[in-house]
Amino acid sequence: MKVRTFSVLALALMGATQMAFADTKIGFVNSERVMREAAPAMRAQQRIEKEFAKRDQELQRMAKDLDALQKALEGENTKIAEAERRNKERALSDLSRDFQRKQREFREDLNQRRNEELASVLEKANQAIKQIAENEKYDLILQDTVYANPRIDITDKVVKALSDAK
Repeated sequence: MKVRTFSVLALALMGATQMAFADTKIGFVNSERVMREAAPAMRAQQRIEKEFAKRDQELQRMAKDLDALQKALEGENTKIAEAERRNKERALSDLSRDFQRKQREFREDLNQRRNEELASVLEKANQAIKQIAENEKYDLILQDTVYANPRIDITDKVVKALSDAK
């Protein structure tokens, strides 16, 4: 008798749970796609590229100079005096160290700037997601899941909302 009562109670609870989930509206947003396709994200990327273009060109020029100096030193290795060769090797070593330092600083500055810009875009995206959730009566919106059925994907709505917001 107790087992039968427990079974009936368990079935009733499962039915109630399924009815509760039937009324739940769930959405999914692919954050990576938002960061790649949304207008604010593309504008941020363009700003970063423009901001760091001069330093990138300088690093490329330094890399070419460093390569040319190394090739010249290797080609002259047997033709120059020992003292002159040591001076050129020292100059090459100093230039290489300077290049590596500037390259490291460039990467650090670029990463910091990119993080700042992406944080701003993420904040705008979260506001757009909240607005969509409120307007369309979503109970739950997930980001970055392992799998989401395409019918609950609202990424296009978020990208459009961000593009419209400017």
